[in-house]
Amino acid sequence: MVPRLASFDEFWPYYVAQHSRVSTRRLHFAGTTMVLLALAAAVTVSAWWALAAPVVGYGPAWIGHFFFEKNRPATFTYPLWSLRGDFRMYGLMLSGRMRPEIERALKAYPAGG
Repeated sequence: MVPRLASFDEFWPYYVAQHSRVSTRRLHFAGTTMVLLALAAAVTVSAWWALAAPVVGYGPAWIGHFFFEKNRPATFTYPLWSLRGDFRMYGLMLSGRMRPEIERALKAYPAGG
């Protein structure tokens, strides 16, 4: 059991450790990409696309947690920090800089959080 985390800086290594499997990170990446596309469609096509954003974002991410990572999504305990973490992880994956974050996080949380 992880003690209550008091800041995003404390939360980040925990969040990363919760995404230790590449399949989970890839599903998060796909979900975040679909969220961005849905929001772009909401602005350019129809506002109704905004309703799809949570479904297309959380669906793949939760599949990763429940079936591959076999853990409880941090969204249930830290919803805003998890959203911030999703976008930070997305940017790091896009730039190819996620691996060092995973290595650091798994030192802090060896069992994946």
